[in-house]
Amino acid sequence: MLTVKDLLKIKSIEGIRIVAGEKGINNKIAIVNIMENPDTFDWLTPNELLLSTGYIFKDSVELQNRIIKELAEINCSGLCIKMKRYFDKIPQNMIDLANQYNFPLLELPFEYTLSQVISIINEKSAGVYDLLNRKALDMHNNLFRISLEGGGIDKISSELARLIHNPILFVDRDWNLLHYVELEDNKIPLTTCLPLKKNRSLFSEEFTESIPANIKEFKKAITRIYRANEFEVKCRILPVAVSEYIYGYIVVWQSVSELSEFDYVILQDVSRMMALERIKAQEIEEVKLKIRQDFFDDLLTGKLSSNDNVQTLCDLHGLKSDYMYYCMVIDINQVNINRDDDMIARRLKLENIAKKCVNFIYDDSRKIQGELTSFYRNNRVIILIGKKDFIHSKTKEEAKIFGADIYKILTNEIRDTSFFIGIGSQYKSITALHKSFTEAHEAIRMMKQLENHTGVTHFEDYSVYHLLGSNINSQELADFFMKSLGKIHEHDKLHDTSYLNTLESYFQNNLNLSETAKALFIHRNTLIYRIEKIKELLGTDLKNAEELLQFQLAIKISYLLPSLHQ
Repeated sequence: MLTVKDLLKIKSIEGIRIVAGEKGINNKIAIVNIMENPDTFDWLTPNELLLSTGYIFKDSVELQNRIIKELAEINCSGLCIKMKRYFDKIPQNMIDLANQYNFPLLELPFEYTLSQVISIINEKSAGVYDLLNRKALDMHNNLFRISLEGGGIDKISSELARLIHNPILFVDRDWNLLHYVELEDNKIPLTTCLPLKKNRSLFSEEFTESIPANIKEFKKAITRIYRANEFEVKCRILPVAVSEYIYGYIVVWQSVSELSEFDYVILQDVSRMMALERIKAQEIEEVKLKIRQDFFDDLLTGKLSSNDNVQTLCDLHGLKSDYMYYCMVIDINQVNINRDDDMIARRLKLENIAKKCVNFIYDDSRKIQGELTSFYRNNRVIILIGKKDFIHSKTKEEAKIFGADIYKILTNEIRDTSFFIGIGSQYKSITALHKSFTEAHEAIRMMKQLENHTGVTHFEDYSVYHLLGSNINSQELADFFMKSLGKIHEHDKLHDTSYLNTLESYFQNNLNLSETAKALFIHRNTLIYRIEKIKELLGTDLKNAEELLQFQLAIKISYLLPSLHQ
């Protein structure tokens, strides 16, 4: 392969000379490129000779130093600056830094154009690529054989790590870990710097946000420095993509050896194979998911009634047919929706939020007694919890505590999103699970209708509201309320009093004057006056059990009639 030393001997570009970094004179030149844009750093590869007029760094000492440092770290062949255009002589700070890094810094006479130099060098090095191409073909055939034999990303990653002699990390499009390969001679172990949990986020947001999100901006593998503890590791990152869709990323943990030009050829080839593996895995997963979804859909809609069939299907999909289950449903609502996103982009965002919710639920599942299964449907996450025993009150309390814990985690960890968690009752047979599922949905609906902002509720907390709202039409409810508490309602509207609220608190505190006064933050005598006025308006002494039940029902009905609060 052509070297910097060979370049100095080419007669057709006489006058080119090295001014610094002579110790790197044997650097190999695989490709020649023009650098007139600082963004070029992301697309450079080892053994690349850069040509420049110096325009981009003529006025910045900081950029001059950065260029020398980063080109040396990437293992570029050298930097050749055309003289008499923007520089009469190369700045001393660039010369000093090039000597420090043993990075060849060259002067190109003014009379040569950059395109001429590229043409001359490429002509000299053309013969080298026949050997490289043959070697690349052998490598491709070996990797292709691994893929055909069903090796998958595990074996392909292992082979890649062996070929380029560096640890490998393979992540999905959301930077969750799919697979990694460590090397024995890695002096900066992956476990020291990274949380290596499969299907969990691997890098910090600060690190991933610096990576181009658009595949059009991601032409080649790019370099980023990952800092963890006292270590700094150079990472080479390459997208795994088909057309414009990114399926994931290959991250080379470059802590063992520098990458050669041939290593980049391998990376490009493996990237395409990984994309095919992801597509294949995704299609298989979608088939499995469809079968699983069909089972849960049938279970949660009450279509499964045969105990024999249920037992077989439960065993297949990880449920225990002899357990007693109840259902929790989490309703997901994005607060700030970007209207510029198309429908598919919004759907993917919602799906990613739902996936995160499921992961958090499984992380927290050790706090609940019983077998837990969780999955998502569109904007709702469904949790099934099965127990050997049927202890109604205890199970209800446990479920509400667990729901509150999940609600706290989700609201803290997932931004710009609100959640409602509804809980259904526990049933003795798994074939009755659909009832609990329906109740959980109804609990969410009632929470929204009654504007309950606690975020978590059990269906039984709203069973009276559900009974009233689902069996009696609105006009009949309104008539019942007006006959029962209409006088109180009209008095409150006319005189701006709060007798209806006072009566509700009086019932909630079991007709205890002292406790009601405390709850309303008023003097006991003030409360006594209000109660007497209420008795006067209603024409009752508030002692008849039938009347008290009627008044309490009327108060609950008021929450189902928004017009009463306008």
